[in-house]
Amino acid sequence: MVLCLEDARKPKLDYLVGCNLGARPIDQHIKGFEALGADVEVANGNITAKARKLTANSIYMDVVSVGATINIMLASVLAEGTTIIDNAAKEPHIVDVANFLNTMGADIRGAGTDIIKVNGVKELKGNATYSVVPDQIEAGTFMLAAVASKGDIVVKNCITKHLESITAKIVEIGGNVDANGDHLRVWCNTRTNKATIKTLPYPGFPTDLQPQMGVVLSLSKGTSIINESIWESRFQYTAELNKMGAKITAQGKSAVFEGVDKLNAAPVYACDLRAGAALIIAGIAAKGKTEIYNLNYIDRGYENIEEKFRKLGAKIERVNDEQL
Repeated sequence: MVLCLEDARKPKLDYLVGCNLGARPIDQHIKGFEALGADVEVANGNITAKARKLTANSIYMDVVSVGATINIMLASVLAEGTTIIDNAAKEPHIVDVANFLNTMGADIRGAGTDIIKVNGVKELKGNATYSVVPDQIEAGTFMLAAVASKGDIVVKNCITKHLESITAKIVEIGGNVDANGDHLRVWCNTRTNKATIKTLPYPGFPTDLQPQMGVVLSLSKGTSIINESIWESRFQYTAELNKMGAKITAQGKSAVFEGVDKLNAAPVYACDLRAGAALIIAGIAAKGKTEIYNLNYIDRGYENIEEKFRKLGAKIERVNDEQL
């Protein structure tokens, strides 16, 4: 059983504050804005960007950045001429933003590839109707929960191609995945095998599923290794899993997972969004009643996550201190 708690003894964090995963440089954002003709000033903790007119340009991204790619697309939609974004991020939500803007009258081509071309238009229309792409990270979270708990679930309304890197790893370690249209059945009835994983930008294994996979590898046979190439502080969750009996040694951007037979319940604290999801998975798989605090992190990225897990058979509820 896993018991999710609202901790009244600790101040709630602002929902607008992101997860503390390390440095978040914005140099590529600024580079893109300036290339389009904006004046950007960074002073006293504030960033001010001004432009009377934006003009298209060719912009090479020094590093692949999802946020910078989206911001440059947004800025160049109404710029005069054709903007070329080279070494662009290719995540599904890059394509989603481009498709959304195109329904409003933008002319964006190549989203989902290394090179995006944006032909500036005079205006955007405000009467577009658009359906947002399914969240592959939420889908992947439930897929890995099924593997960690030796369960059998069907994830509906997903885009299976977006989940290929997760599917490949699940199959590699001994789990089962069956794709049928926009449905994925995931099941596992045996202890999984070790693996070596390196997080990469899409279409590689996503950093946002690394903690959830860490729970799976904590319970797998043998010694597994995860190398994190995106965030420098992604392994904070390993200390909480170790409280539950995991044997993880994390140093810098790498972690070694010595597989254990089982996890045991313990009070644990979510240190970021995906760490919180991982702890829920660990609590479901563990023996006893696990208490999870800092739910504000989890709520930033999952809607009614406890209700969805309850429908899958998990014994999970959200309570406050007075109900303990």
